Amino acid sequence: MKTKNNNILVLLCLMTFFLIASGYTLLQDDWVVPEKYKNMENPYTQVEDEDEIGKDLYSMHCRSCHGKTGLGDGSKAFELESDVKDFTSKTFKSQSDGSIYFKIIIGRDEMPSFDKKIREEEDRWMLVNYVKSF
Repeated sequence: MKTKNNNILVLLCLMTFFLIASGYTLLQDDWVVPEKYKNMENPYTQVEDEDEIGKDLYSMHCRSCHGKTGLGDGSKAFELESDVKDFTSKTFKSQSDGSIYFKIIIGRDEMPSFDKKIREEEDRWMLVNYVKSF
């Protein structure tokens, strides 16, 4: 009887550990954006992207993970450990332009930084505008 109680206790401890670890993983998904970026004004909100800079940059750097229509279902999305965000979701669309800018330019974990690949400020904002269009 004592062995059975010990087994139950061990099982309960393992289950508790698993639940705590799962909760920690969910909490880690929050991407903290510095206030400086959250409050950034997008100087290109009213600018027409006549040269399709945003679309071209998206095709080159983002489509393979985020998909052709921004659903997070690109060809490489399923190879990643992290959850690829859906640009059509209310959660994504509720972010400030500056928050999206920060995430694109700074990156995190499997989301690469594009600070060195997309150097022009206007290009960065055109990409922000494009991903918001989904």
